[in-house]
Amino acid sequence: QVQLVESGGGLVQPGGSLRLACAASGQTFSSYPMGWFRQAPGKEREFVAAITRLGRQTYYADSVKGRFTILRLNAESTLYLQMNSLKSEDTAVYYCAARAMGTAFSNKQDQYPYWGQGTQVTVSS
Repeated sequence: QVQLVESGGGLVQPGGSLRLACAASGQTFSSYPMGWFRQAPGKEREFVAAITRLGRQTYYADSVKGRFTILRLNAESTLYLQMNSLKSEDTAVYYCAARAMGTAFSNKQDQYPYWGQGTQVTVSS
């Protein structure tokens, strides 16, 4: 199993940037495809971005494409989400998640068995 802890959330003005981090512990981090999801108030949790085990492929929701970047440092067992040009509609609790070892990456949250506790991102002036 893998344990996940997010950090880096906070309050930022529209147009600003934040970098979220997700520290993993447990099994070998590089064995897990990883993803970021978010849940805004009153809305269902939605896919944001995903990355393959070695970081060679990434996939983004249309709403964040060109503004967000997912990356991972396997040597540090850490996943990142660099968020630029933030908008008020990006306000949400952001979660990192891991798929099972040896699987492909996915944008479907029901295919991720491991989740962090979430970190709040608020975009407001």
